[in-house]
Amino acid sequence: MVAEPDRIGAPTEPRPHIYDPIANPELFDGVLACRAIAFIIDVIIIALPVVGAALFIFLLGFLTFGLGWILFWPLHALAVIWALLYYGFTLGGPASATLGMRVMDIEMRTWYGAPAYFVLGAVHAVLYWISVSALTPLILLVGLFNSRRRLLHDFVLGTVVINNPSRAARLARR
Repeated sequence: MVAEPDRIGAPTEPRPHIYDPIANPELFDGVLACRAIAFIIDVIIIALPVVGAALFIFLLGFLTFGLGWILFWPLHALAVIWALLYYGFTLGGPASATLGMRVMDIEMRTWYGAPAYFVLGAVHAVLYWISVSALTPLILLVGLFNSRRRLLHDFVLGTVVINNPSRAARLARR
């Protein structure tokens, strides 16, 4: 039976999880380790331009007798904007993965299989940093106790990180 649409034309019946860890274990095999390595790669990618800008401002301050050091004031806000744009555009791109995630052959999807989009990618990063800052990094242990290897912010946003099709196919052949 087909779900009856509501007044705005959207179906009211909830969508089922498309990624089943029992039927397709290769989608989740090694995802947590890959996420950790991808995170380190992404932090380096985000930090390099920020460190470069900080060095430039530092040297500019000497050339301007300290006046250039005023630019340190907006650097933090610009770093946050840069990180949000990085996560939004990379997770919202065609690969649904940051550059670190692409290196590790993983991608982010919604729990019903749709690719990520810009706002979801940016909010995913914000919720990650809030959850780790407020609840300590121990909150990342949540991924060890569920079959889809989802973290707290994945549950809140309805996302799942899986191996991309090429990696999943390699793992399935083993």
